[in-house]
Amino acid sequence: MSNLTELIHSIPVDPQTGAIAVPIYQTSTFVQEAPGVNKGYDYARSNNPTREAAEKIIAKLEKGAVAAAFSSGLAAIDAVIKLLKSGDEIVAVDDIYGGAFRLFHKVYEKFGIKVTYVDTTDVQAVFQAITPATRLIWLETPTNPTLKISDIAAISEIAKANHCLLCVDNTFASPVLQQPITLGADLVVHSATKYLGGHSDIIAGIVVAKTQQLGEEIKFYQNATGAILSPFDSFLLIRGIETLPLRIRQHNANAIAIAQYLSEHPAVDKVFYPGLISHPGHELAKRQSKGFGGIISFTLKDDSIEAATAFVTSTKYFKLAESLGGVKSLLCHPATMTHKSIPAEKRWAAGVSDSLIRLSVGLEEVEDLIADLDHTFQSIQNVERKERVEVA
Repeated sequence: MSNLTELIHSIPVDPQTGAIAVPIYQTSTFVQEAPGVNKGYDYARSNNPTREAAEKIIAKLEKGAVAAAFSSGLAAIDAVIKLLKSGDEIVAVDDIYGGAFRLFHKVYEKFGIKVTYVDTTDVQAVFQAITPATRLIWLETPTNPTLKISDIAAISEIAKANHCLLCVDNTFASPVLQQPITLGADLVVHSATKYLGGHSDIIAGIVVAKTQQLGEEIKFYQNATGAILSPFDSFLLIRGIETLPLRIRQHNANAIAIAQYLSEHPAVDKVFYPGLISHPGHELAKRQSKGFGGIISFTLKDDSIEAATAFVTSTKYFKLAESLGGVKSLLCHPATMTHKSIPAEKRWAAGVSDSLIRLSVGLEEVEDLIADLDHTFQSIQNVERKERVEVA
């Protein structure tokens, strides 16, 4: 059985009615036969059939024991950090999503949880950053937004040897391309807003646990703090997952062509895409993933916020917006958008320069997307020539 066939048929038919689509159980509570005697559901914060169906599908996709669906990706990350206590430490990837950095720095550091940021592409650097208080290693691979690739299997060995949990943010790759639990990770998180949902119409987060015990701990915090995914959003998430492999295939194909185009453009300084042979993580990405994803970042030779702003406000098909992973192509300027909360010095050190632009390559015809980028480059160059003439 192919992965696509298995995925489609892992989505259950409703046993009561035969509905081919998972029903939306839009209810807050469930009638009990007697106190504490029910059909597996008592209150929708604790459990809901639609959300439960989504969680089981994603746990199976990620080869995990338990999945928990949250109201956002940050709520999912928050649940993982709640596994820690005051005095514990985290070793985290330096090129980290700005929202995760804000949560770590502005929320959890004041509760006594210390975070050390390292270049996790250097396995030795990860090892050296660990202290007796380290309880969690936090990876993104590929990272957001410079698409660094870290060796999940090697870092999992370090985590196990030092009695740490390893959590991998798998948002950029999706379980279609990469399954960190099979490589040794204990936990996987997703901003399901992105590729899992795939249509830019929900906000959702997922935590998948390798073991039943760890999954039950996450489910405890899901219920105790209440940041659950609603029944309707759970339904939309399931609907998005039905086409996930097909969408990822097209995202990949489009992104490879665009990355090649950008790598040859005279106005571009660097292209960050693991599908390019020139990418330092290319061989590792080939080993631990089944593809390279739909996200590309690049810097301009004019390394200024002004140049990047001119570019991201001039495209036609690439829409300027936060987020990624949807059907429509998006672009953003991390320095002033997604990573604005990170101090400039840390951002620069991680490789997020002032002119870095992130593309979320959608499902449009790739020729149209390349034409859009080409026209944008030409338009900016024409403006620059005009300005130079006026100054002269």
